[in-house]
Formats: sequence, C-alpha cells, structure tokens
Amino acid sequence: MVKSIVCTLVNAFESYWQVLTVLLAGLIAVLSLWPLYSLPSILGTDKTHHLIAYACLTLPVSIGRPRHWLKIVALIILFGGVIELLQPYVNRYGEWLDLLANITGVLIGLVLSTLIRNVTAK
Repeated sequence: MVKSIVCTLVNAFESYWQVLTVLLAGLIAVLSLWPLYSLPSILGTDKTHHLIAYACLTLPVSIGRPRHWLKIVALIILFGGVIELLQPYVNRYGEWLDLLANITGVLIGLVLSTLIRNVTAK
C-alpha cells in the first residue's frame, strides 16, 4: 500500500517536475523577499524552514532526473544565494548561515530522492 502511494508520487514528480519546481521556487522567492517588520511566530527555527524549503524544491528535479538535472540542482543553490544577496534590499537579512541551510536542504533532498527511487525500483 505505502509502496504504491510512493510510486504514484514518483510518477507525478517524473511527469510534472518542471511545474512543481517553478511553483516551489516562486513560493520560496515570494516568502523570502516579502518585506517583514517582525518575524512571524511559526514552529521551528529560521534555519529549519530554509532546510525544509530547499529539500522540497530539490525533490521534484532529483526524482524526475531530467537530462541535465545536476545543473538544475546547482542552479537551485545559486537561486538560494541570490535570494540571500537580495534580502537586505527588501527589509530582510541575508545570512551566510541561511545559505548553508539552503545547501544542506538541497543535499537532504538529493539523499531523500535516492532513497525514494531505491524503494520504488522495480
């Protein structure tokens, strides 16, 4: 039962990785660049949110594995760096530790996708 659900999700990621990636990147960009005057009270730390966001952003690409997927993963890391550089211009704080959390999230996304692909391998 669980394997069939995971297989369905993998098939969706393989078919729609582009749409999912663009939507997630857009959501991350809006949430990261929206001017804030105080931090919202959300469960977890700022670094945890970065880690989860970038792991989720990496999953569709790394499960779908398009032709140049590793280049796309490198662009995801660059995307996180550009956002950190832009944040001071929109009343936010760009931090090196946020970029490190983004990169860690990307790596976790890669590991998770490998595990998921191994579970669903026929």
